[in-house]
Amino acid sequence: METVTTEAQILSLVHAEVRQRFMQIDDLAHGWEHVSRVYTLAQYIAEREGANGFIAAMAALMHDLGRTASQEGSVHHADLSITLATAILKRYQLRADQQKEILHAILAHSFSRGVKPETLEACVVRDADRLDALGAIGIMRWAITGTVRHTPETLTYHPDDPFAEQHALDDSRYMLDHFYAKLLKLGETMMTETGRALAHRRTAFMRIYLSEFAGELKI
Repeated sequence: METVTTEAQILSLVHAEVRQRFMQIDDLAHGWEHVSRVYTLAQYIAEREGANGFIAAMAALMHDLGRTASQEGSVHHADLSITLATAILKRYQLRADQQKEILHAILAHSFSRGVKPETLEACVVRDADRLDALGAIGIMRWAITGTVRHTPETLTYHPDDPFAEQHALDDSRYMLDHFYAKLLKLGETMMTETGRALAHRRTAFMRIYLSEFAGELKI
């Protein structure tokens, strides 16, 4: 067990360990850069919302740990993150309630896992993670993810209906559909006032991007 006495010391040690783990994987959309941004956003939101900064920061650091596991893909990454985070937390003298709140925030961050956040800190971490899918950074991550997951049948957009005004959404076939299937809806799912304000600004930028995209297609 680590001999540490302050939350700041624990956070520093966990930060270093998580960073080192992510340095071993190659994932431009969900790697250390993403984790670092979510960590910063979680701290920013927690401060403004009066949440426990330590709980939110710890959960943000470890929310995607499952993506560093060798079995990632066969088990949901959020569940793997819980397993890995539990092992890390056992090394430190955290109260049982603190460990429970950190683990809950990790589990509840996932869009696809569908677990409802039951604490303010879980809301903070979920908002922070979803905000990283929006704005200029979100567009970059969308392009990276679409490229990585593409198949021979994938197109960047529907040739006759680029902005999904008529066809049924299929973001596994048309990359641009992902804006309408998920990204433009994320702002509506924000749980905090700070998250909603940031999402509004970032979503507005994405709509500008789509407007420019439409204009360029018309030339």
